[in-house]
Parts: sequence; structure tokens; C-alpha cells
Amino acid sequence: MYKHVACLVRKEGTSHGEFVDYWQTHHTPIARDIEGVVRYHTVVPTDPEHSEFDGVAELYFESLDDLHDALGSPGSRDYDPTKAVAAKAREDVDEFLAIDERPRFIGEEVVQKDAVGGDTNGLYKHSAFLVRKEGLTHEEFRDYWETQHTPLARDIEGVVRYHTVYPTDPENAEFDGVAELYFETLEDLHDALGSPGSRDYDPTKAVAAKAREDVDEFLAIDERPRFIGRETVRKDATEGVEGY
Repeated sequence: MYKHVACLVRKEGTSHGEFVDYWQTHHTPIARDIEGVVRYHTVVPTDPEHSEFDGVAELYFESLDDLHDALGSPGSRDYDPTKAVAAKAREDVDEFLAIDERPRFIGEEVVQKDAVGGDTNGLYKHSAFLVRKEGLTHEEFRDYWETQHTPLARDIEGVVRYHTVYPTDPENAEFDGVAELYFETLEDLHDALGSPGSRDYDPTKAVAAKAREDVDEFLAIDERPRFIGRETVRKDATEGVEGY
């Protein structure tokens, strides 16, 4: 499954509460009907004062062609859609988003663990936007992430679902990948991964601590935003798709 991940930053002069209200009540009904969208998530930060973004929006498509056809080129922070609803959604984002401060990521999602039958609605989510360590190529980073780190991360205490998202156009992507870990409660997430606000974390659980130690082997931690939020599934037309 291919998805467009938008890390949302509110427009200057708008409070976080005003931003969330507009996003949920005005923009979401448009975005979930963008041509080709088969699944749509909104993720609201659990601690807005310490969050690096005001929210995360995830739009899923069955093919990369469908995604590009709706949302434009793979590399840009912005996009210029020609489809009717997608164009309406693009026009609407100017009402509440600081577009130039909003990273976007286009990638292919791989479900590495699923103990919830694909139902992520209401789960708490830790999204790590990964930047490779200096001296590594993207290919070297990906090989290490897939073969060494993922087997650790999916067994972190409390994780009930785990995705890795690989950029479809690494040369133009703002990140080398996205790692998404889901927990049933916020307490489980904090217990495994540490405080809600920091880019880094200091876990005490055995596997989580081992995973934290391992990230120094392939990630530039200080350049890797993390986002903790609660996910709401706004649309799901993926019945029959493996992992959903």
C-alpha cells in the first residue's frame, strides 16, 4: 500500500485548538474523498505543547500512479493536483496550514507486525521520521533497518502493530523512511519509549532499550523528528487487502 504522510504545521496566528477544529470539521471531509484514497488517518498529538507538529495526515492509495495522479510529484513539499476533489483539498489547506513548514513523505508501507487485525482506530502511535547516519548510503541504511533493527523494533514491549514505510523516490524524499509503532494505551507507549516531547528517548524495558541502543548504528538521532499521537481512521475501503 502506498501512502502520503503530511506532517502538519498550523498557520501563523492560529492556536493548536483552532487548527484541530478546522482540520477535523472542514478539511477532513474533503480529504477523505480525494480521488483514489482508500484509507485516511488523522493523528492528533497527545502533548501539543511539546510536539514537533500539530498533527499528521495519512492518505493511502492502492497504486503509486493513483497517488501521484491525485497529489502530484513525488518530491515536493507542495503539490498541484488536477483532480477535482484533490484540487479543492489543496486550496483548502491554505486556510489552516503553513505549507512551507509542512514536510510530506510518499512511501510504500510494509506491515511488520499486526496483533490488532488491522484496526488502528483509537490506538496511540509513535512515528519516527528517519534520517540516515552520516557516511551511509540510503541503500546501506535500508539494509540495516530491514535486517538488523526491524526484528528488534517489532518486539518492543507493548507494540501491537508496526509499519515500516520506504520512500518511493529516495533521492527527493525528506526522510529515509518512517517507522510507526502502535500501542493500546499512552502509558504503554511512554513506558516503552520514554517521554512524550523529546526527539530521543530513554527506555527501561529490555527490548526497547536494546532497540534504542541499536538506532545509533544507522540513524542521525538529532535530525530525526518523532511524533506521538492518537490515530483516528476517517475512511477505510481496504477490505480484503492483506494487513488491513
